[in-house]
Amino acid sequence: MSTHLTERPFGRALCAMVTPFGPDGELDLDAAAKLAAGLVAEGCDGLVLNGTTGESPTTSDAEKEALIRAVREAVGPGPALVAGVGTADTRHTVELARQAEAAGADGVLVIPPYYSKPPQAAVEAHFLRVADATGLPVMLYDIPGRTATRIEPETMIRLAEHPRIVAVKDCAYDLLGTTKVLARTGLAYYSGCEELNLPLYAVGGSGYVSTVANVAPRPLRAVLDAYDRGETAEAARLNALNLPLAELMMASGLPGAVTVKALLGMTLREPLQPAGREATDGLRAAYEDLVQSYT
Repeated sequence: MSTHLTERPFGRALCAMVTPFGPDGELDLDAAAKLAAGLVAEGCDGLVLNGTTGESPTTSDAEKEALIRAVREAVGPGPALVAGVGTADTRHTVELARQAEAAGADGVLVIPPYYSKPPQAAVEAHFLRVADATGLPVMLYDIPGRTATRIEPETMIRLAEHPRIVAVKDCAYDLLGTTKVLARTGLAYYSGCEELNLPLYAVGGSGYVSTVANVAPRPLRAVLDAYDRGETAEAARLNALNLPLAELMMASGLPGAVTVKALLGMTLREPLQPAGREATDGLRAAYEDLVQSYT
């Protein structure tokens, strides 16, 4: 049986949920409620709302709040709802965190301020301000490829001393640094990169926050289930089955929101544009192959 170094404050299998829009581009709360309920029914322990996959740069604060409330009502009190509240402005991030708490979120996902490239002391101060602003647990989001700023391991270790900073969504591609932080803190590490779901889990991670889970929640969860049963070879086999779709969805040059919505037939907001026919056909073929492999 697997042994993990940390608790799982939000469960193991989290989906970074897309935000449905109607044909006119307006927020479709009915579709969001239906999608959220379906994802939970298919094995997602929790949902991350208003993240980049949810096209948060193009949704208003009011839309973010309405989405949390609609999904909370749809899924009930059990599944964890983590709200993305990251912005480049500390004050605005604090406002969004307080809004998310009032709307019924169970936690907040916070990135380092992007573009301005603050030094580590400023990054640390930013996270502490947000953590002090509400009673919600905080998941730090380390994704320097998007923000241009790393949360360095030593900064993580210091931040872990705050009682409400409990988890990390890890997209830093630094398994050595991650393992060091796991060894020295109680932070729950969630993979934010599908190809690292199993490797991170094997060194003590808590699970994943997945964009691919919008369309393949059960195959992704099956990998963790096999590992927890002690069936490591089976976990590796199932993981390999998932990778072709994950690669097309996350490493083909298209944003995850675009590839998910190509498979779900959903509307995007500009500046994102729909996937072309060739890309969409490839995604559908990979998805059908994955479904076939599990039947």
